[in-house]
Amino acid sequence: MTLPDTSADRTFQVDLRGLVDLLSHHLYSSPRVYLRELLQNAVDALTARHGLEPGAPADAFGIRLHADGSVVRVEDDGVGLTEADVHTFLATIGRSSKRADRIAEQRGDFIGQFGIGLLSCFLVADEIHVLSRSARTPDAPAVEWRGRGDGSYTVRTLPASARPRPGTTVTLTPRADAGEWTRPARVHALARHFGSLLRHPVTFDDGTGGPGAPVNPEQAPWARTYTTPGSRARSLAAYGEEVFGFTPLDTIELDLPAVGLKGIACVLPEAVPAGRRHGHRVHVKGMLLSEQAEEILPEWAFFVRCVVDAESLRPTASRESLYEDDTLAAVRDALAERLRAWIARAAASDPDLLARFLQTHHLAVKSLAVHDDEILRMLLPWLPFETTDGHTTLDEFARTHRTVLVTSSVEEFRQVAAIASSAGLGVVNGGYTYDRELVHRLPEIRQEVSVADLDPATLTAHLDPVDRETELAAAAYLARARDALAVFDCDVALRTFQPASAPALLIDSREARHERTRSQLAREQEGGLWGDILGALRQEAPRAQLILNQLNPLVRTAVAIDEPELARTSAEALYGQAALLSRRPLRPSESSLINRSFLDLLAHALRKDS
Repeated sequence: MTLPDTSADRTFQVDLRGLVDLLSHHLYSSPRVYLRELLQNAVDALTARHGLEPGAPADAFGIRLHADGSVVRVEDDGVGLTEADVHTFLATIGRSSKRADRIAEQRGDFIGQFGIGLLSCFLVADEIHVLSRSARTPDAPAVEWRGRGDGSYTVRTLPASARPRPGTTVTLTPRADAGEWTRPARVHALARHFGSLLRHPVTFDDGTGGPGAPVNPEQAPWARTYTTPGSRARSLAAYGEEVFGFTPLDTIELDLPAVGLKGIACVLPEAVPAGRRHGHRVHVKGMLLSEQAEEILPEWAFFVRCVVDAESLRPTASRESLYEDDTLAAVRDALAERLRAWIARAAASDPDLLARFLQTHHLAVKSLAVHDDEILRMLLPWLPFETTDGHTTLDEFARTHRTVLVTSSVEEFRQVAAIASSAGLGVVNGGYTYDRELVHRLPEIRQEVSVADLDPATLTAHLDPVDRETELAAAAYLARARDALAVFDCDVALRTFQPASAPALLIDSREARHERTRSQLAREQEGGLWGDILGALRQEAPRAQLILNQLNPLVRTAVAIDEPELARTSAEALYGQAALLSRRPLRPSESSLINRSFLDLLAHALRKDS
């Protein structure tokens, strides 16, 4: 039996209210974008009009905004629409007049390419009224289109006198709940926010009868003519301060003719945490696209904030961010080169600016130097590092230390800094982001310098041993101390070192602690699957070392203690004090030991006095 073929082409039914809800909650970040979309449509219409009349002056056609609390109106002198255009482009969701064959070859001149911008007006109004007259046909009639939020619309033609000049007027009657976005002051502010860099004249009228206020009275600061380089620099810095709210340490001009990009990068006057990426202001053909465009610059460039205007960057469907494509990647790389060039110029010709920049943004430069050999060779000698000689540059440090030792962590540096300095060792704190890797590359610039990781054995080798007689006299105490600290896998030794005020030094690397933890887990999991895995990795667990300083009066008194319990308690107290001085996180057992040893010593002192 053959079933009849009931298939047939169907047309999607669109719930306009549902679509508007989708736009408001998932495509656009805020209802305020309705004004940007209206401005954008007006700008594209003006662009098409100039295509028809290329000889017309740039300011011959403009945009006029009106908001008096009862209506919002946007009027342009653009190319306008015929009745056929209205049916084709306004009544069909998703189709854009900018896709029409007659202007397809010019699409790069237009801001929008998605044909849904007019729907954003339903975010603030239940009805959209469009009155348009085409400039393509001299005697074209005016066309009126009324679209409603329920999905219905009407179209009718009117005499040319209904709109004497070509162009389009869009009028919105705001809903009661949209007052926040349609009040005159807010409309004017939004127009300035989105359209301050537009190339066509835009004016605003609040309905009070006064002359229209210019929305974009001046060109972008980088497009103006200045009498001196100094006045240009001051104007760019003032614009950066107006946009971002801070006085730039310096401004960097950005100019990429291949994509029609111009703008400035403002160097932040204060340091920011590594990796915190600031949003940048990106305009496309003068229209503000985004204030949070992180993707325009590489991650390491977190020391600047940019404002740029580009011709060829591609916006996403919401027109609130940039589409990640090859063009954007090329722009990002080119802007990175501009920032590198600025650093190079500062290094070559403005040492005061370079010093201020590095003092504030050394972390950003370090992150760049890790991956950029040119910046590394240029700036590594100037970058500050924490060393046993204090905060200094590697260039200065290498003058007094031909062998540079570098720690693997901040806590390791803090453990050894005072003793290493007294022993004449040159140690750099490699625990901060990028520092260890950069220090190891110092020989690429200063070939007479060698760099090595700090090994605990290297430090202990520079501590002077005590004489045999002193060692034998302290043997009983050292044995009790080792027994007391065995739970921490800690050995105890007696040495002499400076400063004499330091009673003990705890040498215990992070790697050693991790290995001891792994060994302990292997023992606890003996016989199980994880025990077999951890056992296969088993090696001799490195031990921590508590080095007691024979030059310290407290230590000389402690090693002479005969009472076993008091000797044990004093060893625990010395371990706890050394662990605290290392500033590393304490394990619960160590915190407990510090509290217990303190109370035991206090109890002993009270018994002795009673």
